[in-house]
Amino acid sequence: MDRFPIGLLALIIVSVLIYLGLGHRVFDRMRLTDRAALVIIAALLLGSLIDIPIPGRPVSVSINVGGALVPVGLAIYLLAGAGTREERSRALWGALLTGAVVYFIGSYLMRGLPEPAGRYHFMEPLYLYPIVAGVVAYVMGRSRRAAFVAATLGVLLGDIFHYLRVAAARVPVRVDIGGGGVFDTIVLAGIFAVLLAEVVGEIRERAQGGPTAEGRAEELVTNLQAPGERGRDDEGK
Repeated sequence: MDRFPIGLLALIIVSVLIYLGLGHRVFDRMRLTDRAALVIIAALLLGSLIDIPIPGRPVSVSINVGGALVPVGLAIYLLAGAGTREERSRALWGALLTGAVVYFIGSYLMRGLPEPAGRYHFMEPLYLYPIVAGVVAYVMGRSRRAAFVAATLGVLLGDIFHYLRVAAARVPVRVDIGGGGVFDTIVLAGIFAVLLAEVVGEIRERAQGGPTAEGRAEELVTNLQAPGERGRDDEGK
C-alpha cells in the first residue's frame, strides 16, 4: 500500500490546529482569517486530485490544480497585500533563487537521476527540498508572507525549470507540474518557511521589547494588522 501523502497529512493537521483556535497570530500577519485559511486548505486538498492535461510532443504536461494553480493564486493575493514594494521584491527574488537552488540540487547534486524526486544518499528528498526551500525563502523574504510566497513559488519554479530542461532535450516523458511528490514539497516548504519566519520574528520582537511601528512605512504597518482592525482604526479617527 502506498504511503499516505505527507502533504495532505500536513494540511489536515493544520486544519485541526485552526479549528482549535491556534495559529491566529500567523494568519493575522499574513492577512488571512481562519475561515479563509480553511477554504484555501480545502482548495489545496481537493485541487490535488485534479490534473489538467496539456498535450504535447515529445513532452506531455499536466498541471495540478492544488499543487500549482492554488498556490499561484494565493501567492498573488499575498503579494497584493504586501506592506511595501520591497517586500514584494524580496518575495519574487526569493522565489527565483529558491527555484534555482531546488533545481540545482535535483539536477546536479543528484547527478544521474532523471528528475528531482529521486533518492538522495542520506536524506529522503521529501524532507530535504522543503528544508532547503524554506531556509532560502526565509533568508530572502524575511517576512511571513514573503517567505511563504518564495517557498511555494520557488518549489513550483523548480518543477518548471525541470520541464524546460527535458523539453529542450526533447525527452519523451510526462511532466506533472505541481503534482505527485512536488505537491508534498510545496506544502511542507510553505509551512516550514512560515514557521521559521514566525520563530525568528518572535525572538527578534522579544529581544527588542515587543513589536514596534516606529520607523516603519505606514502602508506596512496597516497591512500587518489583522483583518478587520483597519476598519476599526479608521472609525476611531
